Amino acid sequence: MKKLLKIIGFTLLGIAGLIGILIGYALIALPNVDKAPNLKVEITPQRVQRGDYLANAVASCMDCHSTRDWTKYSGPLVPGTLGKGGETFDQKFGFPGAYYSRNITPFGISRYTDGELYRVITTGVTKEGRAMFPVMPYTHYAKMDPEDIYSLIAYLRTIPSIDNKVPESHSDFPMNIIINTIPKQEAPGKMPSPTDKLAYGAYLCNAAGCNECHTREKRGQIIMELQYSGGREFKFPDGSVVRSSNITPDVNTGIGSWTEEMFINRFKAFGEPGYVAPGVPMGSFNTLMPWTMYGKMSREDLAAIYTYLHSMPAQVNAVTRYTPAAKS
Repeated sequence: MKKLLKIIGFTLLGIAGLIGILIGYALIALPNVDKAPNLKVEITPQRVQRGDYLANAVASCMDCHSTRDWTKYSGPLVPGTLGKGGETFDQKFGFPGAYYSRNITPFGISRYTDGELYRVITTGVTKEGRAMFPVMPYTHYAKMDPEDIYSLIAYLRTIPSIDNKVPESHSDFPMNIIINTIPKQEAPGKMPSPTDKLAYGAYLCNAAGCNECHTREKRGQIIMELQYSGGREFKFPDGSVVRSSNITPDVNTGIGSWTEEMFINRFKAFGEPGYVAPGVPMGSFNTLMPWTMYGKMSREDLAAIYTYLHSMPAQVNAVTRYTPAAKS
């Protein structure tokens, strides 16, 4: 009996030691990506224009890195907050820690070289070698054409600087260990020709991170076989829950009955000059979908996204888009 207990004890000790080694490896040796490239982005009017379009219409970087006015429909950006960061993504929204969007105006990124900016955008690894939680969709940006990332960098270098110091993000256990295993080396792609609507639409959907919001998740990972079928839940601080729409081409529960013109006009309604977002009373339905940003996309780009989404398998999923907070 004593021999058996000794064997069990040594086995448990060995397992504990192995776990300790794995944790130590994750904390010390990871994230494991290449050093920041030696890069100097030439700031040209063309790059700044393209970066502006990407940051404010397609990738919608400014959606998270500015302040949104949640007293209005779709939370349009508060004027004067472009890129200042400080938006909170924490436990009350279902996150495994407290994460703050960074200040990406020149005030916040001046200490970064262009190569370090390229690395953090495409791998989620900071100047100091820390892993970022992928609420910033760097796994999507990793697949973009490097020229588009250069354009984003050029644009960010030219926007007005805002003096705003943002708190450091932190993860709860065990995410404080797991987070180091998430960053991977970027796998840059090539932007397809806009004339290839299907391939170009796929590129735009990746840049916009459409599947991140429009796909249900399990333990923080999207369920790939349910791509674009909607139903992902987003909690509001008041306890209400909003769910993303099914954007697969299912006729009854998705966008299968939508024409290309209907799809485009749905977005452009929020991007027309002079559009003013209506107010939303406290406790009423609102949406996280940044319509006022995506509404700035060109009709051609929206048509490409429509083409790509209609190439996806139709999935039946009737989504209850809103559940109000329980009355106390």
